[in-house]
Order: sequence, then structure tokens, then C-alpha cells
Amino acid sequence: MTSILWAILLVAVLFAGWGLNLFGLPGNWVNLAAVACYAWFFPADQRLSIGPWVVGGVLLLAVLGEVLELVAGAAGAARVGASRRSAVLALAGSLVGSLLGAVIGLPIPLIGSVVAIVLGAGLGALSGAMLGEWWKGRSLDTSWQVGQAAFWGRLLGTAGKLTAGAAIVAVVLAGLALR
Repeated sequence: MTSILWAILLVAVLFAGWGLNLFGLPGNWVNLAAVACYAWFFPADQRLSIGPWVVGGVLLLAVLGEVLELVAGAAGAARVGASRRSAVLALAGSLVGSLLGAVIGLPIPLIGSVVAIVLGAGLGALSGAMLGEWWKGRSLDTSWQVGQAAFWGRLLGTAGKLTAGAAIVAVVLAGLALR
């Protein structure tokens, strides 16, 4: 009975970690840590255990999620010539925007919050990148192009990281079920 409760707790942590990705936080890494701890404390000979292949798969998916997020965000901004200052401010704006989106989306259960968080993060990235370019003395048109690239890069990066996070949850659930 205790192993069932621990497995349920693991699954709850996995879904919470997956949700952290919406805010630009390291949810996939939280999930990797949870899975590694679970595998350590529940050896492979127990009923609801996770083997080293599952932990390795989760590690690969977490790395893939980070690469997708990084490449999507950087590629879009670099394509239009964004400065480092814009990239840093886009990241900060993205975090602030996702938090504001979470608050704004609260009245609309689940879907409203998710949409508000993702759009808030994208708009925060757009605002931060535009501010960075304006601060560097670039024109409004250039700032707008960099901001748009940051917006779309953030949305695509979040989609990639969420997809990797969903795959992590699926791999762990399959690993638990196959025992």
C-alpha cells in the first residue's frame, strides 16, 4: 500500500513539474530529480519501481526540452539581430509576463490560466526585447522586429519544452505500469 502512495505522489510531482514549464521554470529538471530519487529509494525488484532506462530516458527528454527552448528563443532573436541586452530583458519579461498571466487567467479555470500564462510570457518577451533594443538606441521598427522574434521564439520554445515534459510524464507512467 505504501508503494502505491509513493507512486501517486511521484505522478503528482510530475504533473506539477510539467506545469512549471509554463512559467519558464525548470519543471523538467524537477521531474528528473523526482524520478531519480524515486528510482533510488524503490529498487527495481519492487512492484512500482522505475529502472535505470526510464531515468536515462527522462534525462534525455529533459535535455531535449532545454535545447528546444533555447534554440527556438535564440534562433528567432538572432535572426533579426537582437542584442544580448534584449535577450536578457526578453527572458526577464517572459518570467514577469507569465506570472501576470497566471494572475489574470485565474478567473477562467485551467484553460484560461494556461493560455494567459503562455501569452503573458510571449508578450513579456516581446516587451523586454523591445525595451532592450530601444535602450540600445535602435529604431522602433527594429525594436518591433526583435520583439516579434522574441515573442514567437518564446511560444515555440515553450511548446517544445511542454512537449518534452509531456513525454517525460508518459515515459514514467509507462515505466510504472510495465512492472
